[in-house]
Amino acid sequence: MILRPAQSSYRVIGKYSGKVITGVGLLMTIPMVTALAMREYNAFFDFVIGCALSMVIGLGAQAFFRTDKDLNWGEGLVVSAGSWIWAVMLAAVPYWLSGHYKSFLDACFDTMSGFTTTGLLLVQDLDHMSYALNMWRHLITYAGGQGIVVIALTFLFKGTAGAYKMYVGEGKDERLLPNVIQTARAIWLVSIVYLGVGTLVLTVVNMFLGIAPVRAFFMATWAFMGAWSTGGFAPMSYNTVYYHSLIQEVVTIIIMVAGSMNFALHWAVWTGKRKEIYKNIEIQSFTTGVIVFSALAMVGLMRAGIYPDAMALARKTLYTIISGATTTGVSIVYARALVTQWGPIGLVAITLSMMIGASACSTGGGIKGIRVGIMFKAFVQDVKQTIMPENSIMRTKYHHIKDSDLTDELIKGTGMIVLLFLLTYLFSAVLGLLCGYDFTQALFEGVSAISNTGLSCGVTSPSMPEVMKVAYIIFMWVGRLEFVSVFAVGAHLIAVFKGK
Repeated sequence: MILRPAQSSYRVIGKYSGKVITGVGLLMTIPMVTALAMREYNAFFDFVIGCALSMVIGLGAQAFFRTDKDLNWGEGLVVSAGSWIWAVMLAAVPYWLSGHYKSFLDACFDTMSGFTTTGLLLVQDLDHMSYALNMWRHLITYAGGQGIVVIALTFLFKGTAGAYKMYVGEGKDERLLPNVIQTARAIWLVSIVYLGVGTLVLTVVNMFLGIAPVRAFFMATWAFMGAWSTGGFAPMSYNTVYYHSLIQEVVTIIIMVAGSMNFALHWAVWTGKRKEIYKNIEIQSFTTGVIVFSALAMVGLMRAGIYPDAMALARKTLYTIISGATTTGVSIVYARALVTQWGPIGLVAITLSMMIGASACSTGGGIKGIRVGIMFKAFVQDVKQTIMPENSIMRTKYHHIKDSDLTDELIKGTGMIVLLFLLTYLFSAVLGLLCGYDFTQALFEGVSAISNTGLSCGVTSPSMPEVMKVAYIIFMWVGRLEFVSVFAVGAHLIAVFKGK
């Protein structure tokens, strides 16, 4: 028998969802300041409206649903997944008011794309967007990479056992420090330090390329946020192609690879455990994937003779595959060129790299390298077990920050998440096929949305069917939260309407 949630459950969910929504409202003060600094008064009032609406709903929810009860596991997962929907709709208000979107749905598509660090776009006239709105686009990507729940945990929570349930609900399960609040603050410390260093380096690069100092600084900030958060947003419609600079490409490769790495790995290296860089199973899985998929793409491109120059071939291939493998989505290849020039082999290589994705507990998406590594080790273990004596017991370990046993429970849980990703990838391709798109292109675009990558072969556009826009919004949400907390929301709704 399904039990209907108690009234106290609604109150605790409402209260903590209000905290997350308040965090979104506070974030809007940054583009508001940007608008005033750049004298963009129309944009300023757009953000005043969005901020005021967020604060009213967020603070109102905390006041109306006042309670001393802490979150249980189910409630924590519901808050994590449900507050993302509220955050997306409220963050879309300044987008919609700006006039760069033909509908509120398109604005919500781009905010979900931003918060989930996907990078797919429905914006129109991107090249003439205000500084304030560009700041907001990249800021929500940067914040979404760390996690909007992490924002709330960092600034709006003093300490609660339920905080960890919200943290896990956002697709993270590793503590850098014993306390989850301290862990959230450590994640922001890592990100802000890199933001300062990366912005400085990219500003110098931009000025070297001839960009005026003020614009060089803003574009450097945005480029770092897009690469570090593995979000793929860029201030210009040509993305990284706009710069035509090898230096820019090398710097952004370093940033997006660093951004795709597990925050626990960053923390381990910061605290002196530098051997993790080559011992970690995720690094090994990522490196192997980049080598294999780059080689596959190069074979296809050499057959087609698209890039007869070896330097151009290596440059285009490595950048694109690394962008896919880190689930960043920045590009130095035009979207339709992936279809007309790279061909099926190139598309398959990029699609496979996006499917696997980056590290767990990072800004990246996809199945994750650690799961691929665990499944590979489980396969090897099974093969070895078949040739060993019948009564022998084999113990296999994998290394991720520390040595851990490869247990049946871990393999089963990992396999279930991998299967869910693969089924969702397939469903997205079938949906695209039913909407009239080529299967390979539909699979590419669907995988890009679900793995939160953002590379596009041209399917995503303001003219795509509304059903696909809605489906992609759901895909990005589900992929970012890795199913569990989304299932918790579904179970909660069933309990509300069907419970006794």
